[in-house]
Amino acid sequence: MSPLALVTGAAHRLGKAFALTLARLGYDIVLHYHSSEEEALQTKAEIESLSRSVILAQADLTNPSEIYSLVSNLQHLDVLVNSAAFMPSGNVDALTLENWDTALDLNLRAPFLLAQECAQKMTDGGLIVNITDVGAQKAWSRYPSYTVSKAALESLTKILARALAPKIRVNAIAPGFVLQSDIVPAEEWDRLIGRIPLKRPARTEEITSALEFLLHNQYVTGQTIVVDGGYSLV
Repeated sequence: MSPLALVTGAAHRLGKAFALTLARLGYDIVLHYHSSEEEALQTKAEIESLSRSVILAQADLTNPSEIYSLVSNLQHLDVLVNSAAFMPSGNVDALTLENWDTALDLNLRAPFLLAQECAQKMTDGGLIVNITDVGAQKAWSRYPSYTVSKAALESLTKILARALAPKIRVNAIAPGFVLQSDIVPAEEWDRLIGRIPLKRPARTEEITSALEFLLHNQYVTGQTIVVDGGYSLV
């Protein structure tokens, strides 16, 4: 039986890259998505072209009952990658309660509930990887709920690592700037990239290689691997 990995937010962007990386390493994939069905189907086809099987799993991870339903259908699990995230913009005086709650529910509560549930499926041991953000150690005033949720997720990573050891390892990957998003204007993106000591965004494979390292090194737990081109230095 092939090892099985669940990747949340795996239809596109970094979640897709993590899912493809795991597939290339021989894992069958539970491909979670929320509303990006067309992209999920495309990613499914790409994974299947690597001769790996794919289970499509649509769920709203801000709803605990949908998390429980998603995991209850799994017989076993070896790897969980918590990549799904929500990044609402809004200064402290403008951020809505809805956006605060959604960010905390998806970025922090969902990884906690998934870890609780998935740990019970990792009967032979396993690895949980939380995708945080270099912003977790910054004071991004335009993204308060996102920044707070990612900082808390790094703290949760350490707590889970202690609680689930020795059978299950828990780590985090904190990417810097990788893929430009619609919420960041081009000129702002260029300004931010210009501040990075290495003067460029990360290549996707430079982020996914951190996942490969955590898969192969069995003596790392409770750690956050920062892959940010030196952005945390400025």
